[in-house]
Amino acid sequence: MALPTFCKCARNISAPMSCLGVRGRNTAESVKKKGASPMKKHFRVSTALLAAVLLAGCGSISSKDGGYYATESPSAEGAYDTAAGAANSSIVPEELPDSTDETAQKIIYNADINMESTDFDAARDTLLAAVDDCGAWMEYSSLSGDAKDHDRYAYYTVRVPVENYRTFLAAVGEAGSVLDLSETAENITSSYIDVQARLSALEAQRERLNALADQAETTADLLEIESQLSDVQYQLENYTRQLKNMDQQVSYSTVDIRLSEVATLTPTGTTFGERVADAFAGGWHGFVAFLQGFVLAVIYLWPVLLVVGIIVALAVTLTKRRRKNHPKPVKPAAPAKPAEYTPQSTNDEPKPKY
Repeated sequence: MALPTFCKCARNISAPMSCLGVRGRNTAESVKKKGASPMKKHFRVSTALLAAVLLAGCGSISSKDGGYYATESPSAEGAYDTAAGAANSSIVPEELPDSTDETAQKIIYNADINMESTDFDAARDTLLAAVDDCGAWMEYSSLSGDAKDHDRYAYYTVRVPVENYRTFLAAVGEAGSVLDLSETAENITSSYIDVQARLSALEAQRERLNALADQAETTADLLEIESQLSDVQYQLENYTRQLKNMDQQVSYSTVDIRLSEVATLTPTGTTFGERVADAFAGGWHGFVAFLQGFVLAVIYLWPVLLVVGIIVALAVTLTKRRRKNHPKPVKPAAPAKPAEYTPQSTNDEPKPKY
């Protein structure tokens, strides 16, 4: 793989530095006699440190320019009505590559299952048996609800070896009725290779700094090199931890399971008539529940209602007595208006007849 121009420059810089180191050794006695210049020593060490940093940078650049990056596939998701269909139509391939193979794709497989059962205890035992049979381990477990009311819920987070992922999903489907199942596959190959390249570059930089520490002639130079080594060591530990975390996620798939206890299993693929019947039944149950709640509320609040009723009755009684003792005065009738006098016209006299 051809190195970038930046790396070639680093090599050209490091070559004369090694020559300077050899010359320095051969003429050490003469320098001591004549008195070595502190400026030249610091220049020599600083230039060597710069060469080490440039070489380390070449390693990280080559990881991008060398065509290491693989194309990441988008996360895939699927939802299925039954566990059998999910196991047969899983996005996981039939034969999974070995997660320790450096040339294999680094893919993280996860699943989320929502299921129910009328026999909660039997379903729970089946799930726990599947965990043991597939070599998985329980990362999180939670149980809530009351068995008397047949209203229990269980939540599990299971880490399953990737080679037993499909087998585990099929075993979970036998535990109860799977309402929905979603799966994801995340390709982290490029990120994984990038971390590996950074680790290699940092290890090379550490070796170079250790060699420079052996050649340091002054305490100031040694302290400067140790500071660089401390920073490199911190980055090495950080990237090593990231690499182990990626290996753990690739080797063990995460499966989240929600198990609910029900009196009747939820039907799938219902017709319009069945949905209408369910709507009527749900409406009737809701009305009955409302009446029951209303009666219970009245029973709980009867002392308050009694006090309020007494206060209202007293107020009504006092109002009636006050109206009876103090009747409203009757207004006198208004006098009738006198009839208006209209004088008779003289023209109205009867005319004589001839």
